Amino acid sequence: MAFVQFTKVSLAFGDRDILKDVGLNLASGSRAALAGVNGSGKSTLMKVIAGNLKADSGERAIQKGSRVSYLPQSGIVHAGKNLREEAETAYNSIVLLLDEMEAIGRVLETAKSDDNKTKSLLDEHYRLHEAVENSGYYNRAQAISAVLSGLGFAEADLDRRAEEFSGGWQMRIALAKVLLETPDILLLDEPTNYLDIEARSWLENWLRSFTGGYLLVSHDRYFLDVTVNEVYELFQGSLKRYAGNYSDYEKTRQADIDSLLKRYAEQQEEIARLESLINRFRYKASKAAFVQERVKKLEKMERIEIPESLKKISINFPPPPHSGRIALTLRGIGKAYGTRRVLAGLDLDLDAGERLVVVGRNGAGKTTLLRILAGADTGYEGSVRYGAGIAAGYFSQDAAEAMTGITADGRAQTVLEFMETGAPFALIPKIRDMLGAFLFRGDDIYKSVSVLSGGEKSRLALLKLLLKPMNLLILDEPTNHLDIYSKDIFLETLKKFSGTVIFVSHDRAFMEALSTKTLELRAAETGSPGTPQEGAGKHRLFYGNYAYYLERLEREAANGETAHQTNTAALEKNGAAAIAGTDVSPAAPLSQAVPAGAGPAPVPETVLSAAGQREALKQKQALIRRLERREEEILAELGTLEAEKAALEADLGRPDIYSNGEKARAVKAKLDAALEELARKSREWESRAEELARARG
Repeated sequence: MAFVQFTKVSLAFGDRDILKDVGLNLASGSRAALAGVNGSGKSTLMKVIAGNLKADSGERAIQKGSRVSYLPQSGIVHAGKNLREEAETAYNSIVLLLDEMEAIGRVLETAKSDDNKTKSLLDEHYRLHEAVENSGYYNRAQAISAVLSGLGFAEADLDRRAEEFSGGWQMRIALAKVLLETPDILLLDEPTNYLDIEARSWLENWLRSFTGGYLLVSHDRYFLDVTVNEVYELFQGSLKRYAGNYSDYEKTRQADIDSLLKRYAEQQEEIARLESLINRFRYKASKAAFVQERVKKLEKMERIEIPESLKKISINFPPPPHSGRIALTLRGIGKAYGTRRVLAGLDLDLDAGERLVVVGRNGAGKTTLLRILAGADTGYEGSVRYGAGIAAGYFSQDAAEAMTGITADGRAQTVLEFMETGAPFALIPKIRDMLGAFLFRGDDIYKSVSVLSGGEKSRLALLKLLLKPMNLLILDEPTNHLDIYSKDIFLETLKKFSGTVIFVSHDRAFMEALSTKTLELRAAETGSPGTPQEGAGKHRLFYGNYAYYLERLEREAANGETAHQTNTAALEKNGAAAIAGTDVSPAAPLSQAVPAGAGPAPVPETVLSAAGQREALKQKQALIRRLERREEEILAELGTLEAEKAALEADLGRPDIYSNGEKARAVKAKLDAALEELARKSREWESRAEELARARG
């Protein structure tokens, strides 16, 4: 079995210990995540595992013949080939095996058939032949097409020059090549950073079917939850393993955090007490020995450090300006790039306080729509009207990266100065904490804005936006450069925000937690560049969050429905509200519930309200009965598992078991499996209980 193993590995940069006696084992079948706060050394550890960086001490063992492939966070650029040719370089190692086979074949042509050397060459030739066969080399064309398509590349992209693709797409090419190598151990450092939701879903499925082992670094909680079953946390140079997915790790880790925080608080009290005594008696000659003893005690004390991620930081917006009930009204919005149409006939009324997520495949027009709403794009059809008193703020990656921090008199501002300029006076004392929450820590706040990386500028621009008094936020992929800790703070901030939010994101957990409505834009289904594309420009509005939207798509797929077969707009609206627990706004136009131009004009809600309400009530009651039955089933299963767990724990305490290593291991394995199933069932019960509570409303 292929494996990579580390024992007592240490690495320091100057006087800072990045890794301290770290141990790690990755093998075929490993499904692991690497967690830790920003700057803890995760990428450094990945490089050490990949063999790209040498540790100061420790042992690295790798099974002979095991292949390890590594994808860094960024910095890879491809040029000189078209996309198809570049992807095919993933098989370069196999080409070398073919060359070796050919060389052995030439020797065998003149070799004697009965000597030991010939037998050895035949064995080696057979081994190489098997390696080539198992590599998928002879089916590489299909594999290349499938992987590139899954990662969002179109058929027409295959013949484009690699250097024509932007930075994010360059990293998708690099990811495609690493996947096509089908290594024994796969190391992926933030592979989801440049992927949209469709590409992330495809990668999730690819990893589930991958037979090798992998270690992932990602800031996407949902992605980690569905792809890993163990988490290694790098914390102050030490590595600790937690069983379960990322959510399980967070729950278990909380006990460790509580203990650390308690010890930290106790130590801080002791430090304060000692410093108070020192300051009180510092200048009394009779107390010199007493003071000196306390000073030495302080100096010898091993200080407990609390990482930024454990410090509870809350960001509050300036109070948003008062506005009317309607935040935004769109009529007949359309947009085309030459003959390529992305938006057509979009009507939308959005109430103040709504949080609308805009979804759709790559190229469906999500960013285009947000640019139109923010006034950054004026070349469109139709009209955009803000409601009374609406003050809008817009965030986009492009605008953030264009930020320079240069003042009118030509002076370069530091990060701290840039944030303080124009900030509300009441928030200035909190700016350092806010910067820490968005990963600007220590001396980072004194960096010049002009030298920040693209990701750093994005985080800074986003935080700057939050300090302005606004009541409409238009956010295009705001979480791309935030870690999980920063995302959580940002999410809680947006949840407390009483204004309106319109956003695009590729982070499923963030989308589900924040959204109250979902606008689906549909990309072209047919056509080619330069020709009108069918299917583009259509849209549907779902009166529920992103999770409800996905449920609807699953139901439609299961029932063979299409957008044109949605019963009625009123039923969509009332049914979603009943199931998802969202409010039904009588002012929202029903035409939003079906694609533009699909079917007859909707009947006014006043005509359908009684029938719609009866149907919605029937659906709600059926859903409640279904959820109650499933809850009872899960509770019964939990009872059985609890009994099984108790029995196995009792077995482990029996002398005839714990004194026999083989029996003890067998019982322990069963107990671990029971605990894992118990945890899974508990999560399922919590999920169903929440659904039932929402359905009962």
